Amino acid sequence: MMRTHGAGELRASHAGTDVTLAGWVHHVRDHKGVVFVDLRDATGTVQVVFHPGEAPGAADLAHRGLDREYCVLVTGVVDRRKPGTENPKLDTGEIEVRARGLDILSTSETPPFVIEDDLDADETTRLRYRYLDLRRGVMQRGLRLRHRVTAGIRRFLDDRAFVEVLTPTLTRSTPEGARDFLVPSRLQPGSFYALPQSPQLFKQLLMVAGFERYYQIAPCWRDEDMRADRQLEFAQLDLEMSFVEEADVQALTEELMVALWRDSLGVELASPFPRLTY
Repeated sequence: MMRTHGAGELRASHAGTDVTLAGWVHHVRDHKGVVFVDLRDATGTVQVVFHPGEAPGAADLAHRGLDREYCVLVTGVVDRRKPGTENPKLDTGEIEVRARGLDILSTSETPPFVIEDDLDADETTRLRYRYLDLRRGVMQRGLRLRHRVTAGIRRFLDDRAFVEVLTPTLTRSTPEGARDFLVPSRLQPGSFYALPQSPQLFKQLLMVAGFERYYQIAPCWRDEDMRADRQLEFAQLDLEMSFVEEADVQALTEELMVALWRDSLGVELASPFPRLTY
């Protein structure tokens, strides 16, 4: 491994530890020759300090050669910050890394927008440079939350004897509540596949086949006008059970929701949920 720790993993208990970090330059501040660099990676952000007297080559390189979004490798030692200089906004705010060495792995042109959570940039620009937009903490937190939710779904249903099956996405049209997306067939000109609006028919075939408990985090496509809460392509949890009644389905999904909110967000939902009588 090129690095020993993640930038956002360092705490006061690491004081005195030699570390090697790799990530992106978030901010650079030069205070009379002492250079402060906020180094960001997937785990978070930590402040790195370059003192000319301790690491003259690295400090000079940081002073002359660093800019936002440069990808760098830093070696140094973890120090507690002096009382009164802590940063409560950072999980790593009690410490800093006193740099001994610096390698620039990759330079960067000036980004088209600042990589910050509070971003005032045109959405078209953000989508054109999506790989930069996804570096922002708010975007990464959203995708990591989605990961925790899908991982939690799989753990929950696996413990209850469900089988995950990936069903076909190129199939014949089975009209539901929206228009199908059509894919032309290369081997049969004039014929088309339809992308599924849901795995409805396939999961029913699985029940007939005797699987009894199936689920899938299924990609679905519906050719309809986009709205704030609806896109052309989306994913849904799709499941099916045999030999159950309505109350069994309600109880299972309620238990799943309680587990997901607890494990993914740390929120305890009151149960049982209110039930409509119709």
